[in-house]
Amino acid sequence: MSVSRMGSPSFIIWFLLYVLVCECLPLADSDTVMHGEIHSPQYPQPYPPNALEQWDLSVPKGFRIRLTFTHLDIEASDDCYYDSLTVLSNGKLLWKFCGNENSGDGNHPGHQPILSPGNTLTLIFQSDGSNPERHQNIGFFAQFQAIDVDECSAPETGNGPLCSQICLNTLGSYLCACHHGFELRSDQSTCILSCGVGIFDELEGHLSSPGYPNPSPHALSCQYVISVEDGFTVSLNFSDNFQVESIDTEGGPHCLHHWLQVTLPNREPVKLCGKKSPGLIDTNSNSVTLDYHTDNEGMSKGWSLDYSTGRVKCPMPGRVTRGRVTPSMTEYFYRDHIYVRCDQGYKLMMNGEEIKSFSTVCQNNGQWHLPLPECHIIDCGEPEALLNGGVTFLSGSQNQYLSVVRYHCNEPFYSLEGDQNVTFTCEADRQWRSNHLAVTSPTCLPVCGQPTQHISDNMRILGGRDAPQNTIPWQVLLTIGSGRGGGMIIADKWILTAAHVVAYNGQQASTDLVKIYVGGIAVLNMMNSSLNPESIYAESIYVHPGYDSNDDLSYDNDIALIKLKNPLTFRAAVMPVCLPAKDSSYMTSVMGQVSGFGLMKYNDSRILTNILKYVHLPLVDHELCRTSLNALKAKNYKVPHLTNNMFCAGTPEGGKDSCQGDSGGPFTLTKNGRFWAAGIVSWGVDCGLPGTYGVYTKVVKYLDWINRTMQEN
Repeated sequence: MSVSRMGSPSFIIWFLLYVLVCECLPLADSDTVMHGEIHSPQYPQPYPPNALEQWDLSVPKGFRIRLTFTHLDIEASDDCYYDSLTVLSNGKLLWKFCGNENSGDGNHPGHQPILSPGNTLTLIFQSDGSNPERHQNIGFFAQFQAIDVDECSAPETGNGPLCSQICLNTLGSYLCACHHGFELRSDQSTCILSCGVGIFDELEGHLSSPGYPNPSPHALSCQYVISVEDGFTVSLNFSDNFQVESIDTEGGPHCLHHWLQVTLPNREPVKLCGKKSPGLIDTNSNSVTLDYHTDNEGMSKGWSLDYSTGRVKCPMPGRVTRGRVTPSMTEYFYRDHIYVRCDQGYKLMMNGEEIKSFSTVCQNNGQWHLPLPECHIIDCGEPEALLNGGVTFLSGSQNQYLSVVRYHCNEPFYSLEGDQNVTFTCEADRQWRSNHLAVTSPTCLPVCGQPTQHISDNMRILGGRDAPQNTIPWQVLLTIGSGRGGGMIIADKWILTAAHVVAYNGQQASTDLVKIYVGGIAVLNMMNSSLNPESIYAESIYVHPGYDSNDDLSYDNDIALIKLKNPLTFRAAVMPVCLPAKDSSYMTSVMGQVSGFGLMKYNDSRILTNILKYVHLPLVDHELCRTSLNALKAKNYKVPHLTNNMFCAGTPEGGKDSCQGDSGGPFTLTKNGRFWAAGIVSWGVDCGLPGTYGVYTKVVKYLDWINRTMQEN
């Protein structure tokens, strides 16, 4: 569209152009943008003739449009009559630009941005149909940006300020706020006095009278409630600038018309007034109510305070005997924890029961939630029982910490292993611990071969005297069916005897048939259950594997072991005999002792004795014994084979010998006052014949088998 240069006044022309363009060109998209750029047609090439283009710029309310030209070169003319860029706001002409930076006429915007009065701008660019310079002007280039309007700093309108008290600028808008003691009206711009109930529950804060530090309004009735959680107390710290109207009296200021009343739970309210600041008030309460009152007259400048809180204090926890309270502090407050630990060797006790640990917390009521426990000395319990022994307290009592005990064995029948003087102490870990690191638990070993009573004269079995009580405590009476034999105690669960006593005709005796009697010298008494209630049963029988029970003339390896079901407890009447040392010697003519319940001579007859008999016999040279046996063979006696696993004992004149019923019994020698098992009654030709000797199994030859059998079983 073009307009003749000879037309009507420019304002009318531009108004018509604006109307025509608005009617002909589509409006911009409804989505607003916050920034962008616009330029003349074909920029940076010269703009064409007869151009007409319009831009409608819009940003959100609360913003204005800042327009910055980076270049403007439009044909200059008086009042920009021919070519121009027109800027309007809501239909109102704001600016009309043409020319360039150096032209003498026209109207150039320069480099300073221009700002829209509102949130919209309309830009219209037009060129006519003729140009002496053939339209060599390149037009314009501009950038636009939405700029927030600081409504709070804008000059007041005829209606007064936007906000009656406080204006807060926001992005694209603003908010009104009020001073303390006032609140916004529904118009969201003006404030009215408001000091009704307000609750302050933060742990610290600030309060002041309405309008402070300006004078308080008249007819106030304000209430402020400070209420924090239980366990805290409130402190009020008034500023020095305090003035609440009062009437001065000789007793001080009288709060008659104006006052600030402080109310605490379960206490009488206190009214404050005058010109002197109350300073710091510790309320010792978690709740405080402040009531501020003014009447319709007078003048009070008011008050201001900062309030803070502190934790409720708990009493000192006290001391624990034989214990300590941690942490140790001069004061304890709400939520503080304390712990109690006992000294070494002591335990925590509460309500009669032991507890593993203890802690208590200071509660919001100023009390500890649990009372302190007590520390009691620990005990290790009864020391481990010692079989065949006991315990003696050397120090301390009741098995308490640091008590010291010493173990002892039941002497003279048992002795401590290694003869160690072992003591045990009750330690803090409640264990009895030895003063010897290698000793975990003492052991009582049987004392062997040391009877409490001794035989002082030489007696005989065959025709001899009775053995006194407790002189041969290792002697065992065995009955197997109707047969009788002997044996000797060598350990608390082991009896040593002859193999032929428990095995014959290729058969080993059943354990059910074996009766075992210990601890006596009278057979009838031993067999009488009422007189001898101790029941001893065989658990198993071990015959030497080299013994041949089918050969009547072979007594080689005539040795066996019987294991008892239950261990024996040794005493004066029941004691083991010692086993020989591996290097034990059997010297000719050395006197040994034989004992048993076998045949005895009575009026030229032989009867089974009812009393334990014994006799002392010398050891006989092995070759002399063999010669005597060969002599018997020459007389057609059935004589078993004599081997190196046997030895002989007796006298050439006869009359002293072991006999039937003594088999399996002990032949003992002594060394250093101890009896040791040198032999086992095995066999002989008749009993006590002149020129004959008894034959015994040589125990030292079987030490390895004996020890191995007992260890493995």
